[in-house]
Amino acid sequence: MIQIIPAIDIIDGKCVRLEKGDYSSKKIYSEDPLEMALTFESWGIKHLHLVDLDGAKAKKIINIEVLNRIASKTNMIIDFGGGLRSEKDIRIAFDNGASMITGGSIAVHNPEMFLEWLAEFGPDKIILGADHKKEKISLNAWLEESETELFTFLDDYIKRGVNQVICTDIQRDGMLEGPSLDLYKRILDKWPDLHIIASGGVGNLHDVILLDQAGIPAVIIGKALYENRINKEEIMKLLS
Repeated sequence: MIQIIPAIDIIDGKCVRLEKGDYSSKKIYSEDPLEMALTFESWGIKHLHLVDLDGAKAKKIINIEVLNRIASKTNMIIDFGGGLRSEKDIRIAFDNGASMITGGSIAVHNPEMFLEWLAEFGPDKIILGADHKKEKISLNAWLEESETELFTFLDDYIKRGVNQVICTDIQRDGMLEGPSLDLYKRILDKWPDLHIIASGGVGNLHDVILLDQAGIPAVIIGKALYENRINKEEIMKLLS
């Protein structure tokens, strides 16, 4: 069964969602991210994708207190990203309750450091963030586009030991119009053992079922949960 991972994105300490990574489209869904995390945990969900959007934009961790509160008040397995630029940042994240961290921009700007993290902490704790637009890698909270091809980017890091990737189609993110199913199938065809975490576009339970049937190991869901496109009963039934 596919792993369900709710997304909690943080701006100014609040739980928000964006559309296509556009900060001007920000919509606040909760003043208290901990409340959202506790809700998801009560549904039987065990994993959480927590993103410091302020940190991603500022290129330094901003909302570490939110991570600490959620980690100390829940038993969720938290993947944390946003603003991680040094080993000190990673240790701060782990010391404040992160089980894993996701590195995206750093893997483009400073591959040597990302590979050092991978060697020191291991592939179970380091997730490669592959945020892309038209299969070109995007950086720094999606504010910067690169010429790096998605498949080249993945190939380089998988050869070096990465085995977990969050692949986010920015053009679909927050749009509720369905995930990039064909792309994920192409990725799995090339790397069948890769733990690929689908992200972006999920709009209903049927989208999740299609990903599951395609053999996608995990999916991050954001707006569809916050706007009740996928409800508590559906999640609990799926998990059972």
